[in-house]
Amino acid sequence: MSSAPGLARQVRMPVARWLGGWWRVAQFSASMLSLAASPASYRGEQRRIVAHHLVAGTGSALLWFTLVAALATLVITRIVLVTAISYGLSRYALEMLIRVLVLELIPLAAAFFVAVQFALPAGTEIVQLRRRGQFAAQQAAGIDPLRRELLPRALAGVFTVLMLASTAGVVALVLAYLVAHGFSPWGLAGYTRTVGHVMSPAVALVFALKTLLFSLAVALMPLASAMADAPARRVRAGPELRGLIRMLAVMVLIELGSLMVNYL
Repeated sequence: MSSAPGLARQVRMPVARWLGGWWRVAQFSASMLSLAASPASYRGEQRRIVAHHLVAGTGSALLWFTLVAALATLVITRIVLVTAISYGLSRYALEMLIRVLVLELIPLAAAFFVAVQFALPAGTEIVQLRRRGQFAAQQAAGIDPLRRELLPRALAGVFTVLMLASTAGVVALVLAYLVAHGFSPWGLAGYTRTVGHVMSPAVALVFALKTLLFSLAVALMPLASAMADAPARRVRAGPELRGLIRMLAVMVLIELGSLMVNYL
């Protein structure tokens, strides 16, 4: 039977590792934000590297995500409108669609899409680069691997989430109007009033902040987990899984915070 001091030590060690991991993630995120704000990160060859990652990340995801979001918007809008009309609640249908689809589902879907398509594979690439010793080789050559390898991937993740969420949101608003009113311009005045009523300044600010925080979580958590531990360390969960868990935890907190601000 374990003694009390031994049991306490067994409890403290996982908690200390957990807190230490999150502390290293916070330090890494602060260093990435500092590099992103530095003009030196966008000069010369570094500018070409950043542009390459931005185009590669956004170009491979924008078309497919927009098409999927458009199809989902058509189906969901039709279902909601038919159901609302059957219950005599058609006047609330579009407002509910905008709140649920544009404000909640699309930013969340964009973040998950970029995480699976780009951010998590980027974290895996960083782990492989560290294991092959390329980070040490770059440091020996006088190159900062954080600026050369990690910053372009982080910026691409943030930019891609923002681009997908904004593009799909605009497409969803246009398609919702077309499903509800067709190509007639007579419903435009009422529709814009509904959109303006839902997207009040406070709600719009929360929506923008939530989308930005989603993009930061998706872009930084996998990379931070890839850099948080030594590449040869033997742990039950690898850097990829830890990055996914941390990303999901942060996104849940962001979503809960936005819901509390908007609806409580």
